[in-house]
Amino acid sequence: MEPDFMIDPIWWISVVELPALGGLFWLLWRTRHDGEQALEAQRRQMEAEIIGLRQCLSDYKLEVAKSYASVGYLADVERRLLAHLLRIENKLDRQGTGDGR
Repeated sequence: MEPDFMIDPIWWISVVELPALGGLFWLLWRTRHDGEQALEAQRRQMEAEIIGLRQCLSDYKLEVAKSYASVGYLADVERRLLAHLLRIENKLDRQGTGDGR
């Protein structure tokens, strides 16, 4: 006597394979959806950080422009310093010649 226990292919497809494929499809869709959300959150965070960095750079440029001396100012300081050093040199020369050296 042969057993009558034979699995019908239609039953197997409808009971086992379709739910398994549906679960795999849902898993892939959910993974992709989560990945896209994480990527979008990362993009927003990077844009916010770039905006902050640009603001810091702008503030730094403004600080540099306010606090550093201009070329004209440096030339004036150099001219005054050179004139003062020349006066000191002349005084030392006069002192050296007046002592008989």
